[in-house]
Amino acid sequence: MNERVSTYTSPKMRDHGGGLDAATIQFGGSRSEWLDLSTGINPTSYPIPPIAKRFWQSLPDSSDQDALLRAARNFWDIPEGADVTAASGVSALIAAIPRLTATGSVGISQPTYNEHAASFAALGWKVLNDVADTNVYVHPNNPDGRLWQQKILRTNHKRLTIIDESFCDTDPDQSHIQLTSKPGYVVLKGLGKFWGLAGLRLGFAAAHPDTIAMINQIIGPWAISGPAQHIGRLALEDTHWAIKMRNALAADANRLDQVMTNAGATSPCGTTLFRTFQVKNAQNWFEKLASHHILSRVFPYSDTMIRLGIPKTPEEWSRLQKSLE
Repeated sequence: MNERVSTYTSPKMRDHGGGLDAATIQFGGSRSEWLDLSTGINPTSYPIPPIAKRFWQSLPDSSDQDALLRAARNFWDIPEGADVTAASGVSALIAAIPRLTATGSVGISQPTYNEHAASFAALGWKVLNDVADTNVYVHPNNPDGRLWQQKILRTNHKRLTIIDESFCDTDPDQSHIQLTSKPGYVVLKGLGKFWGLAGLRLGFAAAHPDTIAMINQIIGPWAISGPAQHIGRLALEDTHWAIKMRNALAADANRLDQVMTNAGATSPCGTTLFRTFQVKNAQNWFEKLASHHILSRVFPYSDTMIRLGIPKTPEEWSRLQKSLE
């Protein structure tokens, strides 16, 4: 292992998008006046149906949980030799995973979604920007959209390999879900990004049955609510919505690239849920957009990188374009 790039230290370990309250304090306006493009959450979320009273009044039902997990297995084509479980968001699973094995070193290629490093570091792990016995891959990566080739994952696999596919449902052919039938591989999925249901707090882990049994022991009973079980099952069974949404997001991502490059940004990358650009001074771009009450995302490790989510309505598109003039 090349220790030349040893321990990764983030200037702000848990730095995330969102944060409208802080933006309103700094730049004024009420929350309702702001357009939040700082996250990669689909602005056209899955439509929530009426929820029967029993889902609110009773403890989560085992039959509803089984139905949810069957829907997850079918939608993501989880292999026969693997199992799947659900928790209250992918973040809950990210927090649980460092407890699956003895504390040591974890390899997390940077830059990437910083919650993985924060969760391992909080439990005493040494976080390396290199390959280790335990490795984490965000696939596609946030914020640059990098896709990890399966050959790399297999070559680097030692004790535990975590593949965070929170943004992979826009391009399911890129998934590494078939690796989960082999010991030591864990693939994370969620309904927060592609389905736009971040508030539902519903995440999934697919892995070898022994690993899933350990995760279930860590997260405990009733890890998700009855309404989440119900809505999650409906969303995962609605393949027509998913196909239609992938096409719409692809068109919108191309449109956002055009808007931003026309304004002077370069090197668009990312996924169809968010687009990341190179600019001369990211903070200046951030403040210019914020002066129009549009929240974007800049990063503590880059002065030239800015990320935007996808606008939803014609009014939002027009507002973004005018703010860049």
